[in-house]
Amino acid sequence: MADTSRPPVRWRRHGSGRRATPALRLRASAAVLTVIALAVLLVPPLAQLDQQAVDLSAKLLPPSPHHPFGTDDVGRDLLLRCVYGLRVSLLVGLVAALAATVLGTAVGAAAGALGGWTDRLVMRAVDALSSIPHLLLGIFIVALFRPGVWPVVVSVALTHWLSTARIVRAEVLSLRGRPYVDAAVSGGASRWRVAVRHLVPGVLPQAGLAAVLMIPHAMWHESALSFLGLGLPARQASLGTLVQSGRGSLPAGDWWPTLFPGLLLIAATLALAGLAGAWRERQNPRRRSELTL
Repeated sequence: MADTSRPPVRWRRHGSGRRATPALRLRASAAVLTVIALAVLLVPPLAQLDQQAVDLSAKLLPPSPHHPFGTDDVGRDLLLRCVYGLRVSLLVGLVAALAATVLGTAVGAAAGALGGWTDRLVMRAVDALSSIPHLLLGIFIVALFRPGVWPVVVSVALTHWLSTARIVRAEVLSLRGRPYVDAAVSGGASRWRVAVRHLVPGVLPQAGLAAVLMIPHAMWHESALSFLGLGLPARQASLGTLVQSGRGSLPAGDWWPTLFPGLLLIAATLALAGLAGAWRERQNPRRRSELTL
């Protein structure tokens, strides 16, 4: 009689095999961000060059030891332009992510803490705004102003706070049932005092993680707006404006004005996203110890 018994089940943990562990992804992301930070801080002072300096005799030179990223269509050093552009893109992404996180945290905490009709009204407004594509709404907002850094920051902040509001609201609703919150309410504390003293501090870790996750998204949003000619002005270097200005050289076979800014944007956003993802997994030990077949 044939043996039809099943072989013993072998369990393995997430992270075994070829999957990168959170610690490894954290170190890799931190290494990339360290290189980017050193480049942003040290390259412009060491180069001692004006990134707007025009040299038509050296336009569209391919990458070389003297110009590692080549030059653009008016002879400007592309490495220096990329570093300045990365600095601007990081600044826009950081400020916009912080503004969106503050706004989303305030709205989500108010909706969760007050409850009732306030919660329903706020969440219906969040659902209505979420139905509009971010890029379309961002284009509408920046079209009301002249191209510049602050209109882009306002546009990104006003279109990216919705997910943070949902996360914070859900976390506040879970905290409202904790014993220390019930004790504060029983002791006569007002809703405002309970929210400020007990609920908002409890959601700050989630809000901080949402802010870090939002930075690469905000950078891509700024780059998309600048690529469409609606974000930063063309004379101001950002990764989006550099990609937009470099695409005109592609038909002639000059690939470097578009490739290097694009690769730098991808590297920066992937490093930030990897840092946030590794941070999230390290904060959740249950997820790390989960078993799968």
